Amino acid sequence: MQNSGKSAFGLDANVAAGLAYIPVCFVHLVVAIAILITDKTNKLARFHAVQSLILTVLMIASYIVTFILVMIIMVVAGAMNMPGLMFVSFLVYAVFFILVIGLFVMLVISCIKAFQGQIFKIPVIGGMADKWSN
Repeated sequence: MQNSGKSAFGLDANVAAGLAYIPVCFVHLVVAIAILITDKTNKLARFHAVQSLILTVLMIASYIVTFILVMIIMVVAGAMNMPGLMFVSFLVYAVFFILVIGLFVMLVISCIKAFQGQIFKIPVIGGMADKWSN
């Protein structure tokens, strides 16, 4: 596969790869999916599109899991009449906040590297994205 040339919407490969990370009004989802559907030869754009989609899925899944855990803890605390247990839900949100900050930092770094035309593999996600983008 090549790392240069035009990609989805007639954009340069690095611009398309960078736009796959910018989460404004779900534009990144549209661009990433369009790259995967239309571009079969450009390795840079496909890799960053897949990595962006995996990051988005991780953020959404972590929010859903956090929401469910907090609701369960609140129901249990209310049923057992233990307001001190509500502090555990705060800890769950604190862990979620740290996770989201980490994912956001990875998103920004990946976006910058994509606009520079480089492939930056996020530690666990990058290997999966590399395998799935071929």
